[in-house]
Amino acid sequence: MSRPARIAFIGNSLPRQCGIATFTGDISQALMDGVEPVQTSIVAVTDARQSYAYPDDVIFEIREEEVEDYVTAARVLNEGRFDVVSLQHEFGIFGGPDGEHILALLENLRIPLVTTCHTILAEPTLSQHRVLQKVAAQSSRVVVMAEKGRTLLTEIYGVAPQKIDVIAHGIPDRPFHDPDLAKIERGYAGRPIILTFGLLSPNKGIEVVIDAMPAILKESPEALYIVLGATHPTLLRQQGEAYRDSLRQRTERLGVDHAVQFLNRFVDLPTLLDFIAMCDVYVTPYLDEAQMTSGTLSYSFGMGSAVVSTPYWHACDLLGDGRGVLVPFGDAPATANAIATLLGDDEARMAMRKRAYEAGRAMIWSHVATLYLDSMTKARTAYRPKLVSDLISLRIKRPPQQTALKLGHLHTMCDDTGIIQHAVFSVPDRSHGYCVDDNARALLLSSLLSAVGETGIADRMTASFAAFVEHAWNPDTGRFRNFMSYDRRWLEDKGSEDSHGRTLWALGACALSDTDAPRRRWASALFTQAMSVTLDFRSPRAWAFTLLGLNDYCKANPQDAQARMLRLRHADSLMDLDRRVSKSGRRWFEEGLSYENARLSQALIMTGIATKVPAFVETGVATLEWLMTQQTGEKGNFRAIGTDGFFEVGQPPRLFDQQPVEATATVAACLAAYEATSDRSWIEAAHRAFDWFTGSNDHGVSLVDPETGSCRDGLHVDRPNENRGAESVLCYLISCVELGRVNQMLRPIPPRVSARQLS
Repeated sequence: MSRPARIAFIGNSLPRQCGIATFTGDISQALMDGVEPVQTSIVAVTDARQSYAYPDDVIFEIREEEVEDYVTAARVLNEGRFDVVSLQHEFGIFGGPDGEHILALLENLRIPLVTTCHTILAEPTLSQHRVLQKVAAQSSRVVVMAEKGRTLLTEIYGVAPQKIDVIAHGIPDRPFHDPDLAKIERGYAGRPIILTFGLLSPNKGIEVVIDAMPAILKESPEALYIVLGATHPTLLRQQGEAYRDSLRQRTERLGVDHAVQFLNRFVDLPTLLDFIAMCDVYVTPYLDEAQMTSGTLSYSFGMGSAVVSTPYWHACDLLGDGRGVLVPFGDAPATANAIATLLGDDEARMAMRKRAYEAGRAMIWSHVATLYLDSMTKARTAYRPKLVSDLISLRIKRPPQQTALKLGHLHTMCDDTGIIQHAVFSVPDRSHGYCVDDNARALLLSSLLSAVGETGIADRMTASFAAFVEHAWNPDTGRFRNFMSYDRRWLEDKGSEDSHGRTLWALGACALSDTDAPRRRWASALFTQAMSVTLDFRSPRAWAFTLLGLNDYCKANPQDAQARMLRLRHADSLMDLDRRVSKSGRRWFEEGLSYENARLSQALIMTGIATKVPAFVETGVATLEWLMTQQTGEKGNFRAIGTDGFFEVGQPPRLFDQQPVEATATVAACLAAYEATSDRSWIEAAHRAFDWFTGSNDHGVSLVDPETGSCRDGLHVDRPNENRGAESVLCYLISCVELGRVNQMLRPIPPRVSARQLS
């Protein structure tokens, strides 16, 4: 296959001040200036609350935390007739926990992908491991900048070694220079210059060199340490210049303030190269070994500077065999000795400089660009278009957004009465009217959002859902009605046991979490009136829904002894079913499977946690484990129990029709199992169930529209159901909130050493 002629880059872009932005611009320019010039464009990621005057080669801007922008970017790239896409990957530049929003772009991309890994962690969290594995799986080729990166990718992340290319960080092609001449041009003639460059942040180890300066000055009294670079923008927003000020104060305490110069600016490339050219010793005193790439180390090394560095991965890769000096992390005396020795031995320093310069000739941008073109050509050769069969196993979840949950379709389905049951495509179908099931789900969604401190559903809408539930209550029968025609006529005196239990569930959540105190009291009062009748119910799902409601109601009303008694009665009823029906190889409450199956397991787990009864938790987890074996396809994707075969005793579950309620119930149950056991595999199981919505299903198609938040009604045997009714959209949104809440709680601390900036 021919080499690519049109290449798109995904990453940061100048004028954003960071190393990946500089790298993206440099490699893009090198490819355009090559012997076989190519056309390049950039999809730029913009950090939160910032804006940049991007150049014309930026064809699309992704707002870091807006997952819809990632999906739109994929469409822009697919329609742009690009031959290959080059992704600059680092956990910190993309939105979502550990940058997982980028997965929403990659799952929709239909172009060969080459990913350059700027950070590879030797001890990743589960989430970091999962994200990088999925990025690598979507990539036709993966580029690392040192052999250590290849080792980590293969041994820790399971990436096939034949898929990995090692290409060094590029450097400008500059002649071997005389530092004394460069010093004259910049006004530093006659002074030994020590230089560190990069966006200023605490992980750079500047303190170590400052602490070394008294000893250096004893040997070289005219030495000057220049710290060149602006404060990291994120640190500046959070703390202002407090860190830089602390460094200045440190120089004053040590009496070396006359020998340390802070130049607080983000310099352009020509200025940076001038400073590198005049330094006698370049220092990278980083505090952690897990630095896969340092752009400034590459630049300084390749231009023939004498380098003193701590032994982080990139430095170890470049500075062996006398090409530099390595000193222990945080060791000021060793740092002082190494710098002073080099400053005092012109011959040794010159020999080191020449060895570095010669080795650096293989790193000049023109050569690096050729290697990238080779990698991209391999990617085009290996690339297979994503077919439906591929998507079943390759689709990944589009992460739910806590701050920008899309409620457009939900609003479309609502009027002053409540939420309409069904839709024809995305148009509300008035002929089927309303039901308490869906209005209870809507009230539950509103309460879940309130519980995590999010807004989105207007109070007027929440009030209409509550009013529908209130109107559904029939005191003559002690039951909730379910179905109402569009002209507001009740079609029955009482609804099903399951709809009654589901309404109690919503009332319990409202009693605990609603933002309006009078409405919380209303929910508690109505729950009290409606709960006792459930003692006569025979539906296991009605028991389960009631238990879920009791879980919240009892937190809001811990003094209610009758509610506590009812909770134990319903939990015991489910336990009795398990004892009577389960048998070897089949741990379940019923002879067949029906809808929202996982709610039975979830209810027992949550009740066991609340009541501190281990047997409830054990049974809930064990039954859920068995259920998951029935809800997993051959390729590991979640497979919802099909509605065509409910309660077919002794028969395997039917494959279709698959509906969103099954995925939502399973997400919630898996999260409950994680809460009970702290077993992270349940988090992964919850993600797999959620992935059903976004394409990891038996048809390999996404059921959701990220722009409106709508969700198709399920999967037929031959196609998705194009209608987008209330139950479907509510199930999808509820899972977004529940999974999003857990993701936020599990969000790990970012790695201390980041290749986010040119360092």
